[in-house]
Amino acid sequence: MKILCPLKRVPDPYAKLRLLPDGSGIDTSAVKFEINPFDEIAIEEAVRIKEKHPEAHITALTIGATEADEQLRKALAMGADRAVLVVSPGSPDSEAIAKELAAQAHALGVDLILMGKQATDTDRGQVPPMLAQRLGWPQATFAARIHFDANALTVIRETDHGEEEVILSLPAVISADLRLNEPRYIALPGIIKARSKPLEHVQPLTELRSRAVSRRISAVPARAPGRLVDSVDELADALREHLVR
Repeated sequence: MKILCPLKRVPDPYAKLRLLPDGSGIDTSAVKFEINPFDEIAIEEAVRIKEKHPEAHITALTIGATEADEQLRKALAMGADRAVLVVSPGSPDSEAIAKELAAQAHALGVDLILMGKQATDTDRGQVPPMLAQRLGWPQATFAARIHFDANALTVIRETDHGEEEVILSLPAVISADLRLNEPRYIALPGIIKARSKPLEHVQPLTELRSRAVSRRISAVPARAPGRLVDSVDELADALREHLVR
């Protein structure tokens, strides 16, 4: 079984970001980048599947500039067998990324795509369902648990109304939720092994053109300070006053 784990290079979710003075983007001059946390969870799940099914082969793939090699090396250290960088100098939108990932999935002949439910920098969550639609494969989003059995997968999804069980046949697309697992600590042997694993740079199979245009990025306005009340009656009066406004 071949597993594809697409990943995205994102700013450290815990870092305090600064905007460029003209509002055209984020000042990345002193920003640390990481694997998107949800994609890291997906890679961990792929490695766990491989531990139970040693014949599985994991390919980590990202679309971007050569700076993403660092994140691909981390994916290899986590347990991926191979890494692929689709070289793209620009910032393609979700539709273009889904189209390219679909082409790469066909070229690699994968059976399962495991990826994060969304990226922490944009929070869109559009690529997994777009990718499944392009491939014509079944999908399960927001996966909280995955059980692999022969050629079928049972996925427990987290929804607004509780948990939902979905049974998928392969090939399929699954997007990982936060509670699927906790990625392992990368030990020194994994880092050393990653150096000898293949990391390839390839050209896009599609035209990575973005139809979405970002005109300006602005910071979220600061929240007004909270107000302390001394009694339930005072709280009720404050709520009524707020609703009247």
